[in-house]
Amino acid sequence: MRITIAQYSPKLNRSNLQDICKIIKEHSQESDLIVFPELALNGYSLQDKLYEDAWNIEELSELKELSRHVDIAIGVALRDAKVFRNAALYFSCGELLSQHNKVHLPNYGMFEEARYFTAGNIFESFKIPHARVSMLVCEDLWHADVQKQLFDENPDYIIALVASPARGFEDNGLLIEEQWYALIKSAALHCDAKVIFVNRVGFEDGLGFWGGSCIVNNNSKILYKLPKYETLIKTFEIED
Repeated sequence: MRITIAQYSPKLNRSNLQDICKIIKEHSQESDLIVFPELALNGYSLQDKLYEDAWNIEELSELKELSRHVDIAIGVALRDAKVFRNAALYFSCGELLSQHNKVHLPNYGMFEEARYFTAGNIFESFKIPHARVSMLVCEDLWHADVQKQLFDENPDYIIALVASPARGFEDNGLLIEEQWYALIKSAALHCDAKVIFVNRVGFEDGLGFWGGSCIVNNNSKILYKLPKYETLIKTFEIED
């Protein structure tokens, strides 16, 4: 499977759709799946802008069309009737194949997602050719019960869409990076699944996002890792 990781720096507005469609078109021939970070279509620090900038699913028809040529996993602030979701969408063969609504919304320190979004309540898997996939969004992976729920879904791939700010600067590195890789490796080993971790980069309202996106195999070995802080779009081939 050829997987393109889009370690991308979204703007805090709706112009991201144009940029993302351009990236997809440029890489569709070399890839089976392109993965973007959490809230890639909106930027992270939406707050009250959510009421203006959240997307209706009908507005993402261009992504549906592009998925006729390559599968797309992407994060979005989505209007869902009278509420808003921090969602991961998976488009394939011209259709929305799956939507995961972020279950665990952080509401502490620099985070206030629970103030604006409504949480989902389920983790599930879905079928693509030759594999079963589960998706989650950022904070979801930090809760112990989630690995059990993912294990029950028996995925071959776990796609983690992330917007993790850099914090915990230490002499020997970035503490949040170490913590994330420990979680990713644990999930891969426990669920016997490959994990595709895509974290955003860039700065937004005083937050700096560190990137470090990676692909981890079933034995918790990091197969590929992108550098920190760089916008980079790269395709990797891994065995199913």
